[in-house]
Amino acid sequence: MIKHLFINKAIPLLISILLCWNEAFGQTTYTISGRITDAQTGEAVPFAAVAIKGKTVGVTTNFEGFYTLKTTQIGDSLVVSSMSYRKRMKAIVPNQLTQTIDFQLEGSEFKLQEVKVYAGENPAYNILRRVVKQKPLHNPNRLQAYEYESYSKIEVDVDNLSERFKKRRAMKQITGAVEQFDKIAGEDGRPVIPIYLSESISNYYFREDPRKKKEHILKTKISGIAVTDGSLISQMIGSSFQQYNFYQNWLSVLDKDFHSPIADGWKNTYDYYLIDTTFVAGYWCYHIDYEPKRPQDLAFSGSFWVDTLSHALVQIDASVGKSANINFVEKIKLQQEYEQIGDSTWMPVKSRVLIDVAELTDSTAGMLVKFYTSNRNIIPNKPHPPKFYDYPIELSESYKEYPADYWDKVRHEPLTAGEQTAYRLIDSVKQVPIMRTYIEVFNMFVNGYKRIPKVNIDVGPFLYLYSNNVVEGHRFRIGAKTNPDFSRKWVLSGSAAYGTLDKEWKYNFSVDYIFSRKPWTIGGISHSYDLERVGLSSEAIGNNVLFGALTKWGNVRRGYFEGITSAYLKRELIRGLTQTVGLRHRTFQPIYPFAFKTAPSLGDRSPIQSNYETAELFFETRWGKDEIFIYNENERLTLGTQKWPLVVLRYQLGMRRFLNSDFSYHRLSLNVKQSFRVGIWGRSNYNITMGYIPSTLPYPLLYTPLGNESVFYVDNAFNLMNYFEFVSDRYLQLRYEHNFEGLLFNRLPAIKRLKWRFLANAKVLYGSIHPSNMNLLAPTNAQGQTVLGFNSLGNTPYVEVGYAIDNIFKVLRVDAIHRLTYRQNPNVTPFAVKFSFWFNI
Repeated sequence: MIKHLFINKAIPLLISILLCWNEAFGQTTYTISGRITDAQTGEAVPFAAVAIKGKTVGVTTNFEGFYTLKTTQIGDSLVVSSMSYRKRMKAIVPNQLTQTIDFQLEGSEFKLQEVKVYAGENPAYNILRRVVKQKPLHNPNRLQAYEYESYSKIEVDVDNLSERFKKRRAMKQITGAVEQFDKIAGEDGRPVIPIYLSESISNYYFREDPRKKKEHILKTKISGIAVTDGSLISQMIGSSFQQYNFYQNWLSVLDKDFHSPIADGWKNTYDYYLIDTTFVAGYWCYHIDYEPKRPQDLAFSGSFWVDTLSHALVQIDASVGKSANINFVEKIKLQQEYEQIGDSTWMPVKSRVLIDVAELTDSTAGMLVKFYTSNRNIIPNKPHPPKFYDYPIELSESYKEYPADYWDKVRHEPLTAGEQTAYRLIDSVKQVPIMRTYIEVFNMFVNGYKRIPKVNIDVGPFLYLYSNNVVEGHRFRIGAKTNPDFSRKWVLSGSAAYGTLDKEWKYNFSVDYIFSRKPWTIGGISHSYDLERVGLSSEAIGNNVLFGALTKWGNVRRGYFEGITSAYLKRELIRGLTQTVGLRHRTFQPIYPFAFKTAPSLGDRSPIQSNYETAELFFETRWGKDEIFIYNENERLTLGTQKWPLVVLRYQLGMRRFLNSDFSYHRLSLNVKQSFRVGIWGRSNYNITMGYIPSTLPYPLLYTPLGNESVFYVDNAFNLMNYFEFVSDRYLQLRYEHNFEGLLFNRLPAIKRLKWRFLANAKVLYGSIHPSNMNLLAPTNAQGQTVLGFNSLGNTPYVEVGYAIDNIFKVLRVDAIHRLTYRQNPNVTPFAVKFSFWFNI
């Protein structure tokens, strides 16, 4: 009996144990690896889920899109899924222990599932509250200071090559070069043509109090069509322009402000869905998907993973689709991977940005712009002295000098096969003759000048080549300037213009010398003689090149010929503070009835004079806290002050009898301007100018606000004020504009797809004039002609208000403007609709 029981019970048990033993120690392990990329862009797809169909095992891709799956549970196919992509499967080769399976995923419009909460609230909300509460502990800006080594890579590709585009002459000539290489996107991807690739290695520094940033760019490598390895581009390809901090409420991408998914007002902007708890980068994390409540808003959709213990960001995937209120862009994708620094701070150590630029027409191609940044060797809380940060972007003098194997050693990750192909393809395409022609035409369009390499000068600008007006008739102008190939110190420029009606030559020339780039120190002399209009001088028009060119056309009221000779010296004294001093001599020769009294105390018995000369010392102090400058060849360009006002103080001292000057005078003006975010309400800009002239002077030397009688809207003008309508010797001017962006129109069902943007603005001018300046005007000139007078403002300010719709057909802005005061003045327009054209993102 016992023997029978042993046979029936013990032996089967023993067999089972032996089978389990064999399975535990003798089972087969399979290794599957590969890379997941975007089929359209060739970019890596991080955080994608990779699993064997029908099994419980799976992994996620790393930041470079690579995965390795080791399993004993083999199946017949591998499944890959990722947000905003179509799920895809590929067959597994049976009985093969090690194999490589790559995937190219096709994009798809992403829509979160409907969240139904039957009791309580959305479970993601409680996690979001903790994430937002803990933000001050995790934000890297909480550190006293930090620094790290940064590697940046930028690639620009042409994509979406339509059949019509491929048939173009230029494309036919480069087809041979393109076909030498594999498709950059991969075996299942779409073909793209790389036209630009750059790399940089730099040291990045941050200090919190006072808040300062600096990037010292050590080396750069640039290869591109229509670009050269110049200092301007080398300053812009570092990590300074790829700083994205989701712990801040707003992120600036393409000069647009996007609401962070973990911003303080998260619940008003986004919907959330708690997906799962998963193990990511060594941390158990909550996986949360999110999307904007309104697709037209400047907000992201995607996923983020937060540590279940600290509620810090570990990874984030953020996308902006073509439904958002942005132009010329099909998609923006921003991905970041974080690493814990110290006890609670989390620093983004890898960032990837993709911008998919749409085709403007069916006959053109699209464009992909890819940014990648990797940071390592992070050193926290070792601030440098404030002066160390004086130059936010510093380019090493030897940035282009390095041994052949330098980049292989310093890259944080090796180049992919596609990027290696891109370098070779760019070099091949640049050799095609028609591409050289296209490059030259492109540079002429962007810069307005035609470069003459043999003599190292640029001819132009083309906008001023021809005009026609009642004084000069047909006006022809030619100009030229030297470029850095001529000299890195000397800058020479000049132009000559001739009118067929007045048969007068107009001209200008200037010589500038750059004493130092750090600190920026430049000086120069210049002389010019040209036709001008009272109230429409080059100084009043400012940087509005198009409006300045238009003033050379048509009727010329209150015209005069002006000669100016000047010398100046400009130097950046300390970070953000630039001082200019100079000497200027002017001659004024009116071609309209004008005269002033030289001895106004004699009344009508005073001698009169029409022409005059002035000599003045001028001083300009410019203060921009944390203003960032970059250097374009022999020019210094500003990138703005970020969040601080820009302040400019000017003073002019007229010196009578010096260089035959007719007047002694003082002129003082102060300008303050700033752009700032107003939360979800949009962005505001203000510009305040005040001035005081406590001297007795002819009215052309007083302040004349800029009017605008054209059908175009001009930002720095009073758009319903006539030319030369008012004159003041003390004044206060305010220009204010608020851009609601898509805040209003995004909520209107009928028009939200049009992506219109609403703006409101107001312009106010207070001014007065001293009686002595009024009495200086003579009734007639030496020829007996009645002298044209002028008007001044009374106790009531000049006010005009307006509202505008921007982004009509992506380029058109329409302004409706109301003039509220001085509507009784002759020939005024109390209401007008004006147009302007802007290429806005």
